Amino acid sequence: MDRAGAELPVLIGQTGPLNGERWQIERELIMGRDASCDIVISDRQVSRFHARISFTEDGVMLEDLGSKNGTFQNGKRLEEPVILSDGDQVQIALVQHFVFLSSDATVPLEFETPLPKSAARGRLSLDTRSRRVWLGTIEIVPPLSVPQFRLLQILYEQQGEVVERQDLIDYIWGQEEAVGVSEQAFDALVRRLRDRLALIDPSHVFIITVRGHGLRLDNPKS
Repeated sequence: MDRAGAELPVLIGQTGPLNGERWQIERELIMGRDASCDIVISDRQVSRFHARISFTEDGVMLEDLGSKNGTFQNGKRLEEPVILSDGDQVQIALVQHFVFLSSDATVPLEFETPLPKSAARGRLSLDTRSRRVWLGTIEIVPPLSVPQFRLLQILYEQQGEVVERQDLIDYIWGQEEAVGVSEQAFDALVRRLRDRLALIDPSHVFIITVRGHGLRLDNPKS
């Protein structure tokens, strides 16, 4: 793949020992515990040579190298190599989270500060590119699961408005998979998300149920 003059993709460390560090992806990168790796993650849960990022004709590929504790893309453990998309979350074991951005020219300023002020709309702030969420100045760590984030994202983008349950289910799981999603599964997802928010800010209920219709986000300024 000819990358001369091209904007380089970038990998940015989030939750974990490499939080805030970044790597431009110019060549193959090996991630693992061994000191010879390109990205060294010093934790016993990480295999010596854990995962590899490399260029292919189809894009940037993430591959697990037979690790014991797994490599994850957006919360799903890899069974085979995958091509990364802009904004994908990469997790090494249970130790280190990264976000993949397809171009270093689009790295948002939010990565330079604890809280993305431009994204703040109230007590709860959400950054869709990095998939990070703050309550006040406190970031939710570990990050929300992909379904939890997607639920919060659609409510955040339409905050103050009621979003119908079926629209939420279709957005979270996709219209094809949504057919098999039960009311109980959706209610359990909402409950888990409420519990995560309450761990940081138990004084306010952000996700309001409007019976017979759906959910809305109540996101006060302070």
